[in-house]
Amino acid sequence: MIDLLTIFVLAAFVGFEVVSKVSTILHTPLMSGANAIHGVILVGAIIITGAAEGGARLVLGLLAVFLATVNVVGGFVVTDRMLEMFKGHKR
Repeated sequence: MIDLLTIFVLAAFVGFEVVSKVSTILHTPLMSGANAIHGVILVGAIIITGAAEGGARLVLGLLAVFLATVNVVGGFVVTDRMLEMFKGHKR
């Protein structure tokens, strides 16, 4: 259990450092790639939750599904807003 927690903390730290160093011009492509990854994570969370046995595993699985859904929806909203900035104004 300690090994998994260590990997999780290190992954969160490295992920934060990598994303915080991305220039603003690359955020839209980065969000598009992140949406694809979060979609895969969402499918995995649904599959794992469907096979969960026990209350704690089910709750953690449902939490994973919820958080992955929030990531996917939030990513699409941010990407859409950023792409709106590049559209020309209608007259």
